Amino acid sequence: MSIPHAAAGVAANLQSPDELLPEAETFVLVKNESFEAIRMAVRKDCEVCHNHHVPGPITIQCLKGCVALTAYGETHSLKSNQWTFLPGGVPHTINGVEDSLVLLTIIFREGKGARHDNVGY
Repeated sequence: MSIPHAAAGVAANLQSPDELLPEAETFVLVKNESFEAIRMAVRKDCEVCHNHHVPGPITIQCLKGCVALTAYGETHSLKSNQWTFLPGGVPHTINGVEDSLVLLTIIFREGKGARHDNVGY
């Protein structure tokens, strides 16, 4: 399945209706100077990002399935529709408890947040 990069302001499908989790692929949705968003397929009993760390903060959202996230010497489950974040520099490991889809966002410019004047949220 070929997935084009996401476009600003346009909805991106993170899973096609006929896609089976055991056959799902990892792909980059978007990467620019500020952040990278990756749809990761994590297979059951497979480990990804072993003790991995990046300089900026990350967010991890389990879209489907269940993964185990190890950080700070502790392991916690992240199930469908659950989200968490880690500050920059924190080593982490993601392990598939089930075949899973995860949305991983890496922020490259820590501390340089944009101003949002008059935004209604």
